Amino acid sequence: MDGPPVLIVGAGPIGLTLALELARFDVPTVVLDAKPEPTREGSRAIVLARHALATFARIGCGAPMLEKAVVLARARTYFRDTELFCVEFPREREGELPRFVNLQQTYTEAALLDEVARTAAVELRWGARVSDLHQDGEGVAVVLAGGDEVRGFYVVGCDGARSTLRDLLGVGFPGRSHHDRFLIADVRAAMPFPRDERRFFFDPPQNPGRTMLVHPQPDDEWRIDWQAPGDTDADEERRSGRLDERIRRVVGHGDYELAWLTAYRFHQRVADSWRSGRAFLAGDAAHLFSPFGARGLNSGVEDAVNLGWRLALVRAGDANDGLLDGYERERRPAALENLQATAATMRFMAPPTVLHRLARDAILRGSVRSAFLRGHVNSGRLAEPAVYGDGDGFVGRPLPAEVPTRPLAHGFGVARLLGRDVLVRPDRYVARWLEDDADAAVAELLRAPQEGKRRSP
Repeated sequence: MDGPPVLIVGAGPIGLTLALELARFDVPTVVLDAKPEPTREGSRAIVLARHALATFARIGCGAPMLEKAVVLARARTYFRDTELFCVEFPREREGELPRFVNLQQTYTEAALLDEVARTAAVELRWGARVSDLHQDGEGVAVVLAGGDEVRGFYVVGCDGARSTLRDLLGVGFPGRSHHDRFLIADVRAAMPFPRDERRFFFDPPQNPGRTMLVHPQPDDEWRIDWQAPGDTDADEERRSGRLDERIRRVVGHGDYELAWLTAYRFHQRVADSWRSGRAFLAGDAAHLFSPFGARGLNSGVEDAVNLGWRLALVRAGDANDGLLDGYERERRPAALENLQATAATMRFMAPPTVLHRLARDAILRGSVRSAFLRGHVNSGRLAEPAVYGDGDGFVGRPLPAEVPTRPLAHGFGVARLLGRDVLVRPDRYVARWLEDDADAAVAELLRAPQEGKRRSP
């Protein structure tokens, strides 16, 4: 672990995942977070997809997440009181990870923090607010509030939607914010729903004219998301008694306990650039999506995995700097695809014009009787692993979990698919079909000339 560390700004799930991913390559990291200590609040990003769970298992913190999580078996979608369709998730085979689980982000972060505490390569500093950044040919210097300076080889901004690092780099964050707000409550109560399914409602009696989503969570909690007017305030909802009325319409007249409440507006944005010299952006600092489809945290984990092996190999001198350009070249198009998918969902959920609303309402009314129209009801396409490049066959896709690999240098491997050898990257994506020597193919990939001229720091 000789040499300067990689600096990571932000100790949320993506920053911690990147730190643990780099630790697999013996790369030291310093994680800087402005908060004085970890926050333990609410469900936030609750749906973890199989590919994110596989990453957490690989970096050593998957077991406590799986022990705590609620495994989802199906997702149901309703128009008013009528079920339109149900998506059944295939039951996992022995040894296979679940397709989707629900776990409050508090527990996800706790498992990551526990693993970080056991990892010598990771230094975590709370109360470290970044105020400035300098780059040169040898590395980066992050200036903290108070004047202290921390030097590193690279810096990665995983500091969320209001990213300080993104602002310091002057990177644009174009997109839009939705007018409606969403009121979200974590509630402990006995509910008349199975605890292994998500339920999505269009125009339900409990929230007429808008949408409602009900998710089971650990600790006998349920998460309820109500689409609400743009001026909805969570504290006022509680003070006025309207929140109690909302919850009673869902849980009935039994006892309940409110565990967490928030109201926020969804955003759809992707950063203009994800690399500036020795600085990178990942997670919510690079992209924001509405949560319907669970594409936020899950895609942020993919950012961390895609960037981690590249930073490790370039820092060690085993690869050209141009390998780092592949991060933005692959992950930004994946983010734009997620943006397109979630934007389509939001247009259906919250139609932006009168014509959109008329068309949406006609589809919903007709879907009660028409299978064809039910196919046009959009309650969120759930996250799948990204496909890079053309995705031709197996190339550009994750290697199937059950396929073994023969290890090569630098974390690469060889696998056998359809009777032929393929080169597998350190992130378990299939890089190419192999026609000759695998070691030569790895060397060619790592020493490939950089595309275009290097961006200045």
